[in-house]
Amino acid sequence: MIKHLDEQEVIELIDKEADIIIPIGNGEPHRLLDILEGNYLKLENVTVHQMLALTKRNYISGEMKGHLTHKSYFLSGATREAYYDGHVELVPNVFHDVPRLLKKTTKMSMIMAVASPMDEHGYFSLGTGADYIAEFIGHVPFMLEVNAHMPRTFGKNQIHISQIVGYVENDLALAEVKSPPVTEKDLAIAKFVIDEIEDGDTLQVGIGSVPNAVMAMLKDHRNLGIHTEMLTDSIVDLVAAGAVTGTNKLTHKGKIIATFAYGTQCLYDFVHQNPAVEFLPVSEVNDPREIAKEERIVSINATTEIDLYGQCASETVAGRYYSSTGGQADFAQGVRFAKHGKGFICMYSTAKDDTISRIQTQLTPGSVVTTSKNAVDNIVTEYGIAKLYGKSLKERANALIDIAHPKFREELRFNAQKYGIL
Repeated sequence: MIKHLDEQEVIELIDKEADIIIPIGNGEPHRLLDILEGNYLKLENVTVHQMLALTKRNYISGEMKGHLTHKSYFLSGATREAYYDGHVELVPNVFHDVPRLLKKTTKMSMIMAVASPMDEHGYFSLGTGADYIAEFIGHVPFMLEVNAHMPRTFGKNQIHISQIVGYVENDLALAEVKSPPVTEKDLAIAKFVIDEIEDGDTLQVGIGSVPNAVMAMLKDHRNLGIHTEMLTDSIVDLVAAGAVTGTNKLTHKGKIIATFAYGTQCLYDFVHQNPAVEFLPVSEVNDPREIAKEERIVSINATTEIDLYGQCASETVAGRYYSSTGGQADFAQGVRFAKHGKGFICMYSTAKDDTISRIQTQLTPGSVVTTSKNAVDNIVTEYGIAKLYGKSLKERANALIDIAHPKFREELRFNAQKYGIL
């Protein structure tokens, strides 16, 4: 008989040297993690595996080594400092491959996740996501933290009470992230992208002010589709404007497809019991082969730095690790395989009050390439679009210099000639 678990019962279900998998964002079970931390001396060499942790914790900062430690697959504000201090390990990955990676490299001892309350049929919903855990339902032990604030959603994120080892309850408001303000630079970049998007296209958009600006300008478009790893508030506004119907999609026609949602309460209210939204495992949503089935897929993402070859460093800042690869590489490949796919990687031309060019002759030492020169399609700054696909190295360099900030163009051209690029 599946039952409500008390603190001691939770701990008794954790094996020595267990690998515990925690989902992304609001799937993070705060009470269950509190129980693990509160009883850490009873644990032996237990590792928590997670992308995008929400909460800074003692085990993340290395205070419970030998008992409870953290392994990250995407750094966040909760883990970045601990990573710099050497307390967190970071595993390289592309998002769609994380389930396979976990299956091959961990014991998959237990998955702990937040879920909506059970319905009359005995099913819980994983709510704001499916991400890298949903495909293991029925195959790996699940322990749930039932939260009445978690929306009930649809897709491949339903779990029956017979498929869990037990649950705890925790009435906790979901974490929210508000959209950053849109600047003049964002609007300038967005205008270039908008000119490339047609009625009936299917969109993948990341988080940030540029994607928000793009989405705000699409309200007069019609029959757009959504196939994106992360669902944001900007998509809610686009649906309300009548721009999104999904009727031209070739897969999941009429459905908004995502693998997780992260935004404000407005977004969580939108996905609650909304049959138009389906959350699917990231191994499906982000698989480049699945992405490419949408022949008119348009991907909009961001980077922090690019060199004149077209290599995008999107997970490091000034040569230091900041996040991880996420799904950018997945969609860069996916749109390349799609019949009429288009990929846009956006960035401001400069940083630090126009003192640093984000377009560099060579990447800053220590930078990590997220999207390779072979996968990149279009680069957009407030000065225009550099269309790189099929271009020679010389043509790429010239196109990128043309969209750099004017104060850096002469220097970039000089250095490109110095290193034999031009």
